[in-house]
Amino acid sequence: MSITLIAGLGNPGREYLGTRHNLGFTVVEALAAAEGLKWNTESRFETQIARWDVRPGVTRLLVKPQTFMNDSGRALRALLNFHKIEVEALIVAYDDLTIDLGRVKVSVNGSAGGHNGVASLLEHLGSGFVRYRLGIGTPRPAAMDIKDFVLEKFSPEQTILIDQKLTTFVDGLRLLINRGQAEAMNTLNRREHHEPEQA
Repeated sequence: MSITLIAGLGNPGREYLGTRHNLGFTVVEALAAAEGLKWNTESRFETQIARWDVRPGVTRLLVKPQTFMNDSGRALRALLNFHKIEVEALIVAYDDLTIDLGRVKVSVNGSAGGHNGVASLLEHLGSGFVRYRLGIGTPRPAAMDIKDFVLEKFSPEQTILIDQKLTTFVDGLRLLINRGQAEAMNTLNRREHHEPEQA
């Protein structure tokens, strides 16, 4: 059986709903909703999982680790081991403050870039997983502490933009899942550089 694991990173709990750091959760939740999938809590893996049986022999697991962001790698390592999935079959959606708000970029290699969730993945999984990086923009003002910035909720105006972009985020994730990282990088990363700036 072919199993692909699509994880969104975030923090569990109502107090983190709508925060920048939970954008990964938001996007995989939107994909699950579009496919009519149901989330189930898997306590042994400290995750919530939505099983997506695409066709006989092809299954995708949408996953939200419930370990808090900085321990995401431990939960995903246990899940990969149980299902005997290679790290290259893991796609991870997460917030990235080096990318403009509302944009997305696909990559495979690189450092954690100060992102605690990615640092945990690199610690427990090594490199090789596919990164679906969701732009949240840089802190304003520039002196604002990064932790405060990512744990802050989007402003009302930013929330409207994210809501408008959600279908685009989900479509990009579908492209990555269905057509592979090379085509997704070619399409989405190019769009990143050549789309006209919004006023």
